[in-house]
Amino acid sequence: MATLTTGVHAELPILGKAPAWKLKDLQGHEVRAADFKGKIVVIDFWATWCPPCRAEIPGYINLQKKYADKDLVIIGISLDEDGAAAVAPFAKAQGVNYQMLLFNDDVVAAFGGIEGVPTTFLIDREGNIRDKKVGRVAEADYEKRILALLK
Repeated sequence: MATLTTGVHAELPILGKAPAWKLKDLQGHEVRAADFKGKIVVIDFWATWCPPCRAEIPGYINLQKKYADKDLVIIGISLDEDGAAAVAPFAKAQGVNYQMLLFNDDVVAAFGGIEGVPTTFLIDREGNIRDKKVGRVAEADYEKRILALLK
């Protein structure tokens, strides 16, 4: 899948339809892809034990603050085997202000499998995947990808 390497107004190609999914949040409530219809969604597959994942989280916190009023939704899907027991204290300590969900194998498979973390998908308002990145990207560079969809 392609990634954007140019300026703010570059077009992001449609890479395919985002899968429908449902996962549990840290409190055990079900959250579905359909809950975010019409929004720009960042889905970040990450883990507490992953240094590049941890390094990206402050940027996602900033982007969520900056663009929440423009319908940006950031969702972290933790791949931690210990689930909420590992993720909840970490998220609280980091001041995470976006939705944290717990993975299941069906959702990982629906996204084509996760070969490395972080793996992040950017989904447009119509439910199309417009970007996929594997590995850490600087906040300013990822913001350009988001802005390409928020315009």
